[in-house]
Amino acid sequence: MTDIFHTLIARSLQISEGQVERTARLFGEGATIPFISRYRKEMTGGLDEVRIGAIKDQLERLTELAWRKETILSTIEEQGKLSPELRRRIEESWDSVEIEDLYLPYKPKRVTRAEIARKKGLEPLATLILAQKERYLSGRVVSFIKGEVRDAEEALRGARDIIAEWISEDEEVRNVVRQSFARTAVIISKVIKGKEEEGAKYRDYFDFSESLRRIGSHRLLALRRGEAEGILRVSISPDSDSCVDRLKRHFVRGRGEASDEVAAAVDDSFKRLRKPAIETEFANLSKTRADEEAIRVFAENLRQLLLAPPLGQKRVMGIDPGYRTGCKVVCLDAQGNLLHNEAIYPHPPRNEKGKAAAKVAQLVAAYGIEAIAIGNGTASRETEAFVTDIRFDREVRVFVVSENGASVYSASKVAREEFPDYDVTVRGAVSIGRRLMDPLAELVKIDPKSIGVGQYQHDVDQTALKKSLDQTVESCVNLVGVDVNTASSHLLAYVSGLGPALARNIVSYRAEHGPFSSRKELMKVPRMGEKAFEQCAGFLRIPGGANPLDNSAVHPESYPIVERMAKDLGRSVAELIADKELKKRLRLEDYVTDKVGMPTLKDIMEELDKPGRDPRRGIRIFAFDPSVKTIEDLKVGQLLPGIVTNITNFGCFVDIGIKENGLVHISEMANRFVSDPTRVVSIHQHVKVKVIGVDLGRKRVQLSMKGLEE
Repeated sequence: MTDIFHTLIARSLQISEGQVERTARLFGEGATIPFISRYRKEMTGGLDEVRIGAIKDQLERLTELAWRKETILSTIEEQGKLSPELRRRIEESWDSVEIEDLYLPYKPKRVTRAEIARKKGLEPLATLILAQKERYLSGRVVSFIKGEVRDAEEALRGARDIIAEWISEDEEVRNVVRQSFARTAVIISKVIKGKEEEGAKYRDYFDFSESLRRIGSHRLLALRRGEAEGILRVSISPDSDSCVDRLKRHFVRGRGEASDEVAAAVDDSFKRLRKPAIETEFANLSKTRADEEAIRVFAENLRQLLLAPPLGQKRVMGIDPGYRTGCKVVCLDAQGNLLHNEAIYPHPPRNEKGKAAAKVAQLVAAYGIEAIAIGNGTASRETEAFVTDIRFDREVRVFVVSENGASVYSASKVAREEFPDYDVTVRGAVSIGRRLMDPLAELVKIDPKSIGVGQYQHDVDQTALKKSLDQTVESCVNLVGVDVNTASSHLLAYVSGLGPALARNIVSYRAEHGPFSSRKELMKVPRMGEKAFEQCAGFLRIPGGANPLDNSAVHPESYPIVERMAKDLGRSVAELIADKELKKRLRLEDYVTDKVGMPTLKDIMEELDKPGRDPRRGIRIFAFDPSVKTIEDLKVGQLLPGIVTNITNFGCFVDIGIKENGLVHISEMANRFVSDPTRVVSIHQHVKVKVIGVDLGRKRVQLSMKGLEE
């Protein structure tokens, strides 16, 4: 069975069967996607994480389909209806739609109109009518008027019900209707009478229609949400007349009473049985495709957010701004530990600006603060202006930080465990400060759906969404690497091969025995076996350890190679790392073995050039236009700086320093056709935009990036 899986996956992904087979074997041995893509390039032929993840997904799908086929075969066999030809077709097919079509006539059914007619003994009449060999039926129908069949019309109606079901279950009929849906289906939405005011946000869809194959995923998900909320009535319909005509040409032969009955059965079969079933099938299929697109965009946005530039280990002040309740201020050390917290009231109604400024200056001096992080929620602009006017005794950089999800974190079990003695306002301010220091380390504590970088995330398949987002977080954590001596258990849990239990064990061991001095010491952690160590070791960093390779992405299994390189040059490993010219004297071909090829050797050399480097960009300070504070300040034609806060498949949203984010539609992103906004912008990117529309009533701002450079 696995051989056919490898063949099918190789064909689907356009890679070799050998690549699939070896990757599948690694999965079977417990390897993770990040480990395989980083440390097993020779085995996979250099497949990236996307291809490796696709192999895993398809293996799971085919395995589930194989189980489904076994169930179908045994069900038909129990009925005594499994012919050799039917068995062959089911066994050879790996198309789930085709398999379900083959199974349909044998699928256990609820009591249908056709089944009731069969129990009345009308199946022979249905067979006779469908044959259409007799022009007149009155003489033949009489013999069926008995028992529960009271008259000729009831007999004919029952026969039509049976014929309609036969037509509906015909494999060719299903494909004809599918083809019609695929070519001509239109999705239509109408507002439910009396729901106009309640559903005002859906008014663009009150009388809407679009080709199903062209509709964007965001519009489809909006329609389905409106339908779920009871605002819209949504339907999908093909060109029914041409579809029915085609079916009649197939089933209706000649003229006469029998042919008329068959024609009526075709109409009934299409309207009552086949069209609703295929409509449901296409609704599910289109929803699945819309989900996949929305999840893809969400995952890409999340990746960009997690890989946002970190400030690094600096002493930071975090400020959660507010008016009536004041601004919560916290001071953190370079490791993110809470040193001090209190509230200040520089804004209305208390307006204690002087007192608040003196307090902030005092805290900056007392705790050696190097940077200030201000949340971008309510009173953010006013707080930023207030802080930047304060004179400090040192250079202090000020940053505005996204606080999406901070409230979710502050009320979570994770936050309560970290800060059991502090309220949610303190926890929220700490989260804002830590996000500046290391966005990745802080955001892994929050459910990705709460971070606010997706659209319709509550409407898509939640299992698929969680799987995609978890894989994205895992990929980002392992790409950056983790300092094993400072990382939280929440961050460690995403490291390849660990998981929550081992992550907690590492933190507990660290608390009891002090910082790890080497990667080898990880083997002393309870339940850390050889396989888990193999999977995680290359992604864990130990700065300042005895072995400089422990702070690099070089895997411990490759240490002997580096040691041999250093020995061949008559130097130590530390000297080899420090001297770029020294490394140029190495001939990598001399270190190729049956297990280690050029891909691994090139990765090692690249890592030795910049051991432990952070792949994330450097952080930049950003400032909004000081003249724009509310939507009323905007004027068409204005050029403004902004920060990309969210990306969808129809454009991106940009924070221009007011409460409402502006939309740059995909058609306004560049002076060229753009099919994928993620190829033009990224989350937190600094951009320049032009105001092209302001709708004060709906609080909507339209922006353009055409002809403007970042």
